[in-house]
Amino acid sequence: MRNQRLHTPDGVRDIYNGECQKKLLLQDQLHGVLLKYGYRDIQTPTFEFFDIFGQEIGTTPSKDLYKFFDKEGNTLVLRPDFTPSIARSAAKYYVDDDMPVKLCYMGNTFLNSSDYQGRLKESTQCGAELIGDASVSADAEILAMAAECLKSCGLRDFRISVGHAQFFSGLVAAAGLGEEEEQTLRELISNKNFFGVEEFTETLSIDENLKRLFTMLGSFDIKEEELSAAEGLAADYPQILSALQALKQLYRYVKLYEIEDYISYELGIISDYRYYTGILFLGYTFGTGEPIVRGGRYDKLLSYFGRQAPSIGFGIVVDQLMAALSRQKIAVSLPDNGALIVFTEENSARAIRRASKLRREGISASLVAADGSRTREDYIYYAQAKNITRVEFFDGVS
Repeated sequence: MRNQRLHTPDGVRDIYNGECQKKLLLQDQLHGVLLKYGYRDIQTPTFEFFDIFGQEIGTTPSKDLYKFFDKEGNTLVLRPDFTPSIARSAAKYYVDDDMPVKLCYMGNTFLNSSDYQGRLKESTQCGAELIGDASVSADAEILAMAAECLKSCGLRDFRISVGHAQFFSGLVAAAGLGEEEEQTLRELISNKNFFGVEEFTETLSIDENLKRLFTMLGSFDIKEEELSAAEGLAADYPQILSALQALKQLYRYVKLYEIEDYISYELGIISDYRYYTGILFLGYTFGTGEPIVRGGRYDKLLSYFGRQAPSIGFGIVVDQLMAALSRQKIAVSLPDNGALIVFTEENSARAIRRASKLRREGISASLVAADGSRTREDYIYYAQAKNITRVEFFDGVS
């Protein structure tokens, strides 16, 4: 058995040295974009009551939660997802607001799942939630903000795939599928088995128009004219028609934000989070098999906490973003770490005064007591490893 004092549990890891500095820098860049759009910070607890993530809300399955008890016997969980926590907070603290509320966050989420080997069970997320705005323009703003966040980190080759929750649920309702049939269809779509979806559809007693709409679950990068054609097929299915019309409206706003090169439309997008009611989207890039962005509209979620408010949001998985940047060899430029001041005992007063002066000027200054067994080259190499470009010696170093 390995020495647990030196190791971390499966699914979590230490982040240190330059990697930690790069991660913090990325977080600052992402956060800066959210602030530019007028979003304001909120912090929610790392653990909450179990009911915040209960099955009826449609969030993370109970088996994937880290659960424990407080001294009163209440079941608590480490948050697996920020959106229900922020929905709870908004329902409590912004109940009297009749204007949109724009909130952003940064923090860690925890998933106790072994479904995907190598996936971190603790990951950092940065995201935003727009509460109290049901408009298509709000949908577009969220997409634009997600795209700008990724571009701010140096990514250029990425794609945000956009679908609509009501398209899938509308198909299920129109075809009269039962719970087991719906789950079968979900699994086929999740596995990208669209031949299986076609076979499944052939077993249903539905009209030809609805069958053709089912085939669109396997379509990628759907064009505006294809959505128009699908509207004709959906004329007798109001829920499906509404989803298609919402996506067509979104086309125009996406062009206004000039992000159309990063956006594609994919009607087969579904989510394990059942609280989504409108558009939902996933952001992908090379170098990671998992989405780096997840988001969507959840107009009914706040009702579980006693308030009616249409809402939409997204989260960026910072750890996945870092992995993608590394594998695409996109450098995260670290700032100059100031000065290294090497001093001997007899010159300590001068060295400390010099360091204090630099710090007052806003320059980082790291003091290191000289070791007679080391050379100047040793300290210069040490400074370079710490991204310190300036080294100052105060006598006595050979």
